[in-house]
Amino acid sequence: MRILALDTTTNYGSVAILDETRLVAEVGSETPLSHSARLLRSIDQLLKLASWDITDIGGFAAAAGPGSFTGIRVGLSTIKALSFASGKPVAAVSSLAALAAKLKDTGGRLLCPLIDAKKGEVYAALYDFWGARLKEIISQGAYGPDTLLSLLPPRRLVHFLGTGTETYGNEIRTRLGDRARFPARSLFIAREVGLLGREILAGGGGVRGEALEPIYYRKSQAEDKK
Repeated sequence: MRILALDTTTNYGSVAILDETRLVAEVGSETPLSHSARLLRSIDQLLKLASWDITDIGGFAAAAGPGSFTGIRVGLSTIKALSFASGKPVAAVSSLAALAAKLKDTGGRLLCPLIDAKKGEVYAALYDFWGARLKEIISQGAYGPDTLLSLLPPRRLVHFLGTGTETYGNEIRTRLGDRARFPARSLFIAREVGLLGREILAGGGGVRGEALEPIYYRKSQAEDKK
């Protein structure tokens, strides 16, 4: 199956196209431009690079959150339109799971993706990587850094990745010392979204575009003001 995948949940926006598990092309950008200003252009660029048409895509995958509320809305509205126009299914993928998937080659067992949620919180989860599967051992959610760190298993190495490490990396190092690892990895996750989405689609878990729902773990600022 040929898959088009995208992520707009953080400033590190990316789009990828895959042929089964093979990455055909990926483009990522961290710029002041909004995702809405570059997303369709990036999709068009990748399809032209691969000499594909949108009708060649067998399914779509989107990072549905958590992350920026505005970014999530832009990504999901785009993928919903593509799904509606093509009649092809969509897989909703967790941005945290996709970040954790980037760490599967570290040799580490405990993988902790962190996305800066602002307001003194991070979106986070903890995964135990065993065999070929990620097992969630701390549920995805919005956490204060102190709360999250207090939940981590003692005496275990933990590999961290994500925008949350840019904000709270020093605090993590102070609390965990040598148990904290920060592998150098790109924060562009469209490829991983595509691979995880492929598993969902192959298992019959895809949905029609109009049924696609965002993954939120707290209210948006606009909702808080109501």
